This record gives sequence, C-alpha cells and structure tokens, in this order.
Amino acid sequence: MIKQTSNFSEGAEVQWLTGKTLFTRIAAGKLTGFLIGAVGFFVMPYLWPDSSPAIRWGILCWYTTLGAFIAMFGLMTWHPVLKISMPWWFRGIFLGAWMNFLLVLFAYQQLEAMLAIWPGNGGIFQSPLWFIVEGAIIGLVIDYAATKLVGEGSKLTISSKPS
Repeated sequence: MIKQTSNFSEGAEVQWLTGKTLFTRIAAGKLTGFLIGAVGFFVMPYLWPDSSPAIRWGILCWYTTLGAFIAMFGLMTWHPVLKISMPWWFRGIFLGAWMNFLLVLFAYQQLEAMLAIWPGNGGIFQSPLWFIVEGAIIGLVIDYAATKLVGEGSKLTISSKPS
C-alpha cells in the first residue's frame, strides 16, 4: 500500500526534498537520464561529425524522459497479471531495452547511417539493434540510481493535493 501525505499543512516539512517520495524518485531518474544524455550530446560530434543538432538534442531529451519513465515504474515491484516480483534490475533492463527498441523501430535508417561512420563498415557494432543492449544497460543504471538514492515500491510516499 502506498502512503499518502499532505505536505501543505502548517509547519509541515518540505518532504519532496528530504523524503522518499515518488516525486524525488522521478527527479533522481530524470537527473541520471539527463547526465547520460548529456554525455551523448557532447560525445556525438566526435563519433559522428555529420550528426545534426536535432539528433543531439533528441538524445539528450530521450534519455531524460527515459529516466523519468523508469523511475515512475519504481512503484511497481510486483506484476499483478504475471504474478512475479519485479526487482529494480529487472525493471531497469526491461524498460530501457523496450524503449530503445522503439527508438530503433522509428529511426532505424538514421541510426544505421550513423553507425556506418563509427565504428566503420564491417564492424560488429554496425547494427542499430545494439542500441537495444545500450538501452538495457542505461535502464539498469537509471533504476539502480533511483532505487539507491530514494527507494522503490511501498516505501515511497505520494503527496496528496492541498486541502
């Protein structure tokens, strides 16, 4: 069961900054995703000199959003239909791989063109499907950071609207 608190009463502590809330978890996930996206943003011109600024900004925004998405799913530690436990490493790997799989589906040709430049033609990492593996690793890092910094599941508090 998820605890709900109202942080708007007189004398209440600002819990979203200090407590283990869903908001803080999402902020930690977004920050981790932003840092990963920033690495991609600044490294991309060196690996793929012909990459457009739109792709660079897209990578930055993609991983920031992925961080929020993975962190939000930190509430679910049990799958109600399949009746299986979903630890942080399972959620991170699955959601990161799934979201990058969708990215590959929509931008396969652009990713293929970028990978033809680096690591070069005929390389083992030339297939855009490697972005799925990258997404799994990044998802694992994001969920690890959000879980270790804030927590997961029923340990989180969700603030209610002010009364």
